[in-house]
Amino acid sequence: MVPDMNTDIWSKEIEEDLTLLIKDWLRQTGKTQSELCQHLNLPSARMQILIDLLRTDFKSGGIPKIASRLCEIESAWTNIEGQTSKKKIELKSSGQLDLLDEICDDLSKINFKN
Repeated sequence: MVPDMNTDIWSKEIEEDLTLLIKDWLRQTGKTQSELCQHLNLPSARMQILIDLLRTDFKSGGIPKIASRLCEIESAWTNIEGQTSKKKIELKSSGQLDLLDEICDDLSKINFKN
């Protein structure tokens, strides 16, 4: 039975569904529970600490507040990964330019007239 997540009452079913959702979401994003808890500045990576935070969100804004928080986190992770990928591309490009400079320098030392 799927619980009615539009109610204002926290239930064991909602807690269990959120736990499963978070575990699946983390698996899909390639992140760990520890990374999620660090992002939320939680003192521990235990699931119960995370659920307690989400329960607080639920009490102040229901499932939409929890969904908004998780979407913000995913967006932040995506931005960080995008910046990391860009830096890797820049590093590879500059490394290739350095290699090209070395090749040109070596070629300039060769006497091709012989």
